[in-house]
Amino acid sequence: MTINYTHCIRCGRHLTSTKSQANGYGPTCARKIRTATVDTADYKTHQVTSARELIEDGAIVPLRSTVFLAISTDGTETYRSAPTGCTCPAGRKGERCYHQLAARMLLAA
Repeated sequence: MTINYTHCIRCGRHLTSTKSQANGYGPTCARKIRTATVDTADYKTHQVTSARELIEDGAIVPLRSTVFLAISTDGTETYRSAPTGCTCPAGRKGERCYHQLAARMLLAA
């Protein structure tokens, strides 16, 4: 299932290009997210990659100021995620997950 967004997930501006509508971010917001500086020292390489993919796929969207809704890798579940916690299985155990990292990246942009 492909979602076409009409407004940027980050700033809310109207998206006009087909590529932006597919990604969920306008070119300026996409650039800010790609270049955002976030400390990834506590995360494994695959978690950093997964967090970037989550953002690129538009599979994490803001609910409130620091809370996001993230879709699982297989697309069957959704999790509430914030920079400090997540409702995914790893997050419920108190471990750092890539959903938290994606939330940090979006907030740093």
